[in-house]
Amino acid sequence: MFNSICTFPLPSDLLAQGIHPISPLLALGFASGHVQIVRLPALPLNSSQKSRDQSSSTNGHGTVDTAWRTRRHKGSCRTLAFNLDGSQLFSAGTDGLVKVATTETGEVIGKIAVPSEPNGHPDSPTLLHALDPQTLLLATDSSAIHIYDLRADSTIQGVKPQQTHRPHDDYVSSLTALSPSETSTSGFSRQWFSTGGSTVAVTDVRKGIVFQSEDLGEEVLSGTVIGDKMFAGGEKGALRMWEGGVKGLMGGVDKKFMMQKGESLDVMCKLWEEHTGEELIAVGLGDGAVKIVQVGTKRTNVVDSVKHDEVEGVVTLGLEPGGRMISGGGSIVKIWEKETSDDLDDEEADVDQIQDDSNDGADGVEGAASQDESSEEERRPKRKKRKRNKGKNRGESNHIMAFKGMD
Repeated sequence: MFNSICTFPLPSDLLAQGIHPISPLLALGFASGHVQIVRLPALPLNSSQKSRDQSSSTNGHGTVDTAWRTRRHKGSCRTLAFNLDGSQLFSAGTDGLVKVATTETGEVIGKIAVPSEPNGHPDSPTLLHALDPQTLLLATDSSAIHIYDLRADSTIQGVKPQQTHRPHDDYVSSLTALSPSETSTSGFSRQWFSTGGSTVAVTDVRKGIVFQSEDLGEEVLSGTVIGDKMFAGGEKGALRMWEGGVKGLMGGVDKKFMMQKGESLDVMCKLWEEHTGEELIAVGLGDGAVKIVQVGTKRTNVVDSVKHDEVEGVVTLGLEPGGRMISGGGSIVKIWEKETSDDLDDEEADVDQIQDDSNDGADGVEGAASQDESSEEERRPKRKKRKRNKGKNRGESNHIMAFKGMD
């Protein structure tokens, strides 16, 4: 279903990625505190123009090059997010700062201090999400979700959270906006589904915590939403699904599928097939695999499985506007392209049914030749430790990455 069309090395361990909502731009956040934006090649005008005797893994469409790169945070960069129109990039690091920069140049135009824990100790960010043009969500290690109204200060300097909720018993591991209600006049979502600690929750920007689950018996590391279905991935390899939207979640009945026993489901994202009506999600595992899962009321199948890396786990996963899947982890990023009907002429996709387990610092923007300063990666609390080649240096990179088949 997906072929790798590009693999490019990174100068430091990757902790975060942000995908531009409109343009083929990818933001990367590193353990060294650097933030980098790369340009992905534009999609071909007609994918059928590809030679029938070449698969997408050997028929590149261009190069990946760096738009800008800078040492944005004194500590590691933990999370990234674009605003809704993609004109600004938010980043947050272990230096206790959220920084707002213009996407085009990387120039910092505002800063927000990450609030301390209730006991006064510094808190580290885990996630950023732009809910609507005025609302920014910031999640932290201490289970807090801070809600910022960016209209409070046009410069964003010194903005304080309008509200703070703590829907989980440990750090917030994922956050996904729900579809706007039928009565919404703005067209933007006011609620989001989140995972953290050993629970899942739904929070409303006005009403606060709408629902918080009971202890699910394992650490919940990932989550996503597609249609009226909500998903959560656990540290022991279980994928949970709730149907019927928020009401279905409140009903407490979930379907539990064992994806890969004993292997953590670290990250996931939704994949939607508009023309076929298929509901698909991608799940990144701790062993470096990415599994494409077709979800349904009666059956849930793994329809494809690809390998991001043989050693490193999958840390980031997403779908860019052109339909290409992007996976990140360790010191590499891979770009995956959906196979066309031509690609599938001589190959039958393998389909496996999942076992149903329901009964069980400096801000000067640098040029493309810059190098990352070494820094030990800071991991989130209680997160399952993955195999790491500490201090491994893959050498210099000129930040111009050619696709396979390109000279």
